[in-house]
Amino acid sequence: MKRLLCLFMLSWVFITPAKAEQARYISDNLFTYIHSGPSNEYRIVGSINAGDQVTLTNTNKKTGYSKIVDSRGRTGWVETRFISNQPGIAERLPKVEEELIEVKALLDTARQTANEEKSGLADSLAQRNEQIKDLEKNYSKMNQQLTASQTEVRELRAKLDTQKEDLLLRYFMYGGGVAGGGLILGLILPHLIPRRQKKPNGWA
Repeated sequence: MKRLLCLFMLSWVFITPAKAEQARYISDNLFTYIHSGPSNEYRIVGSINAGDQVTLTNTNKKTGYSKIVDSRGRTGWVETRFISNQPGIAERLPKVEEELIEVKALLDTARQTANEEKSGLADSLAQRNEQIKDLEKNYSKMNQQLTASQTEVRELRAKLDTQKEDLLLRYFMYGGGVAGGGLILGLILPHLIPRRQKKPNGWA
């Protein structure tokens, strides 16, 4: 009874059953030997290629071996370090290539969109530059017209001032002429009109 208990305890220590069967993959070595027991001291019962999918059933942490079932239904033990959670390169490579193609397509689309947007921005910038040039030309013309108008206004004002001075001078000369004529007429007129002769005293 004691021997059976000891054997049970040893088996429980050396071999820890997994909670459930789990899918695993053989890591990317050329191949891995399958042993009949949880160490390399057990006989080799076959080999398994890198990347093959297996089912993990038990793990012996002390010896570093795990019990697996391969795709052909063979049961055996392989080193735990050769078991991976990820598929092998042979299985992952096509997916990676597909993802690479998709990423390249997205990149090309993004690049084309960026080029189109860049071209649109360049066209818009060119149009804005043309509009700015047109505005600058119009502003220059308006500025020239304004300068010409201001010059014309100054000239007209100068002419108006000259005409006012001429008109005042004419009025002054006319007024002076009228006054002088009146004065002369006042001096000459008494001599032109005959005086009445005075009657002698005593004459009726």
